[in-house]
Amino acid sequence: MVENGDRVCWKKKSIFFDLEYWKYLPVRHALDVMHIEKNVCDNIIGTLLEIPGKNKDGIAARLDLLNMGVKTDLQPEYGERRTRLPPGPWNLSKAEKREVCNSFYGMKVPEGYSSNIKNLVSLQDSRLLGLKSHDCHTLMQQLLPVAIRSVLEKPARYAITHLCFFFNAICAKTVDVSKLDKLEEDVVVTLCLLEKYFPPSFFDIMVHLVVHLVREVRICGPVYFRWMYPFERYMKVLKGYVQNRTHPEGCIAERYIAEEAVEFCTQHLSDVSTVGVPSSQKMGVSKPLSGCTVSVVDQDLLNQAHLYVLENTEEVLPYIEQHMIHIKTAYPKFRKRTKWLQDKHNSTFIQWLRFKVQSELEEDNHGVSENLRWLAAGPNMAVPLYRSYLIKGIKFNIKAQDDVRTTQNSGVYLLAHTMQVASAKDKNPILSNMGFYGVIQEIWDLDYQKFTIPVFRCDWIDSFGLVVDELGFTLVDLSKIGHRNDQFVLASQVTQIFFVDDPMHRGWSVVLSMPNREYNDVIGDEVLGDVIIECEPFTRGMPNVDTFDELVGELGGQNIRGGCEDIWIE
Repeated sequence: MVENGDRVCWKKKSIFFDLEYWKYLPVRHALDVMHIEKNVCDNIIGTLLEIPGKNKDGIAARLDLLNMGVKTDLQPEYGERRTRLPPGPWNLSKAEKREVCNSFYGMKVPEGYSSNIKNLVSLQDSRLLGLKSHDCHTLMQQLLPVAIRSVLEKPARYAITHLCFFFNAICAKTVDVSKLDKLEEDVVVTLCLLEKYFPPSFFDIMVHLVVHLVREVRICGPVYFRWMYPFERYMKVLKGYVQNRTHPEGCIAERYIAEEAVEFCTQHLSDVSTVGVPSSQKMGVSKPLSGCTVSVVDQDLLNQAHLYVLENTEEVLPYIEQHMIHIKTAYPKFRKRTKWLQDKHNSTFIQWLRFKVQSELEEDNHGVSENLRWLAAGPNMAVPLYRSYLIKGIKFNIKAQDDVRTTQNSGVYLLAHTMQVASAKDKNPILSNMGFYGVIQEIWDLDYQKFTIPVFRCDWIDSFGLVVDELGFTLVDLSKIGHRNDQFVLASQVTQIFFVDDPMHRGWSVVLSMPNREYNDVIGDEVLGDVIIECEPFTRGMPNVDTFDELVGELGGQNIRGGCEDIWIE
């Protein structure tokens, strides 16, 4: 290709362009989202924290602004011994850098979510060091928008946050095709907003490639089918095969053939127990991961846990309907008072069910199942208490266990169809879906003689301690505890979440969700284990990018950021 007379822009032309069909291919090579996300994250973190080698700001960048005739008030001022750079909209003060690093340093994430973020932070010089590809992925997906909530002016901060929202949406396991056009328009506007607040040197080729990601999703499908995470991980496996460094290829080939032969034998020989061959993770497994302490618990708490088990067991549902009819018949003047009926049901159902099942067992052809018989009899008062439990492949801890560990596995979320009241005097509540956020305090294994049922006793956040801000972040005040009469939940019903201290509002925490760990998606005989990289969106919806542009006026046309120290270069 030739441009401007004799100047050649390209030094080499790929031989693939000689193929006749090459020009008809809509995607000639797939863009790797993993490396694009990592480089964009390095640009943002390096520029905000002024990390040497990663910072896109400097004298050359300021001279580019001067040559382009934009932000001329940010041009360098040369002195006898050093050069002064006025602080731009992208620069953080020393206090803000410490605040961002302290926010990262204090983050505790669930086990298996990412590496220990604390080990990546250098508090002495306010930097993040040694970021790997997956570290950048977790930062861009969820952690970075939380860490910068209290720094920078609102327009610049919102633009960075919306870019993180874009990567969160583009990496989703399921893609809504109808929203791709809007997503593509939004990312273009987002990059244009970033151009207002960041120097031109920030926008290298990797930042430019972000514009093309939605087009490739439209043509090639979800991102996790094409990114490099599985290949990078498998390369680490192959490197582990090398025992003789003078012949690495031979070691890899010999070990691979041996493992392939053993795997063939395990698949085609029956009644064979394998030794040393890793088995696929069983997501349906539930078992305790710690020793237990058997304790005789309070009778009211035991009834509360037992009642929750009964109301969430399918075999008991017909008896619940019969009991409600029985109450309405016995107390006709309270038939329309829903809350009173529910309270009466909660206080009498356990005893009523026990007598009801006993009377049915005395009849011939009673039809009472073995499980229902033991459920109606109630659990043993001596309850095993555990510190850690594995539920469908996910590890849950009690709060006391998390307090002495570097990980956080005690946060839970429950979406329940429950009764909602406007106030304590509301006599006509409504039934609707409601989300509950809580922290596990105890893990009980209710013993019904023939089987056990694990339940969590949680401190649930009261509705007064729950807000959603303008960007869709869910904020909770962990000190506001409610629902004291309904503390228990089945371990199989909850979703794991974790809480990060909100740097903007002291005493509040931001709710973040765990990655999707479903291993049930199968293509042929292969399980898509790499789906665990995906993080569910932590906001209720993508905020409208058009509203961000209205915030530009808050900068007042001034490019120099007030309250920020000058930058001096020797």
